Amino acid sequence: MRALQLFADRDLRVVDLPPPPPPGPGEVQLAMRAIALNHIDVWGWRGMAFAKRALPLVVGVEAVGEIVAIGPGVTGVAVGQRVVPYSARTCGVCPACRAGRDNLCEQVAGIMGFHLDGFACERVNTLARLVVPVPDGVSTEDAACASVTFGTVEHMLFDNARLEPGETILIQAAGSGIGTAAVRIAKSLGCTVIATAGDDEKVAKARALGADHAINYTTDRFEGVVRRLTGKKGVDVVFEHVGVTTWAGSLFSLKPGGRLVTCGSTSGVSVETNLFQIFQRQLRIIGSFGCSLRNVGQALAHMQAGIRPVIDMVVPLEAFHLGLERLESRRVFGKILVTL
Repeated sequence: MRALQLFADRDLRVVDLPPPPPPGPGEVQLAMRAIALNHIDVWGWRGMAFAKRALPLVVGVEAVGEIVAIGPGVTGVAVGQRVVPYSARTCGVCPACRAGRDNLCEQVAGIMGFHLDGFACERVNTLARLVVPVPDGVSTEDAACASVTFGTVEHMLFDNARLEPGETILIQAAGSGIGTAAVRIAKSLGCTVIATAGDDEKVAKARALGADHAINYTTDRFEGVVRRLTGKKGVDVVFEHVGVTTWAGSLFSLKPGGRLVTCGSTSGVSVETNLFQIFQRQLRIIGSFGCSLRNVGQALAHMQAGIRPVIDMVVPLEAFHLGLERLESRRVFGKILVTL
């Protein structure tokens, strides 16, 4: 079978591997249909694994596949069914897993495609408890964006930021995969959306996507524009994942008692923060990582309701490098998919 393997930093190759054996107890075998690229793929490509991993490694963190075989003891799914595989190999038995907080698993074995062999191959065996069925009316390409992109946004906006209808939200880097999803989901809730992007073309696209206001954060001090747009009150929620470049301005953009939720740091990991600003204005800073299986189901339900991901480009497996290069260069608006 064809597979995309990482052999060393920035050394990705399409190779032929033996197919997996028949699925064991509790497992299903998937024919993979599409992989969605994320910044975590770029980090892995650069060698930023944050943990030991054995190379070569099959990459691919976010994906969709079709069940082609079922192992002993598996119920509730069927051959021919499309499913989204969960991106982390969780234990399923710790208190967090039993409470449905899968992304806080105390004994997680790693992230598929980052620490463990992932989904960028034609056949994969995975645990049946870690797949989520794709509902009717959701395309295979859209479903490929559920487990990391939309799931992350669901966890950030609803589990952590507790976004409410009618609130005002600032969404940083709205041209990214999670940024575009956040714009669409927040607008569906009836929120006022202020979006930022890194160039005028992306600003225009963010407005077309539904943002009420869009700001080029490379040419304007977005925090000043936000204060002006909100009558100096500030926003209820900031959706942050950029890091150093936007951090101080994001905090300044919040109203007293406002919530900042962050899931990333693509521009750097170390910042200085004015603690007086935090406690005097009673701001809440919430870290968010990944999502739960429940969030993946919620993501697919939103897609079924018509809130679709923005697809920037689709490339075949043999042209994966075009997608990765586009993602790394930040020219992307939305998601890049690799099909098998």
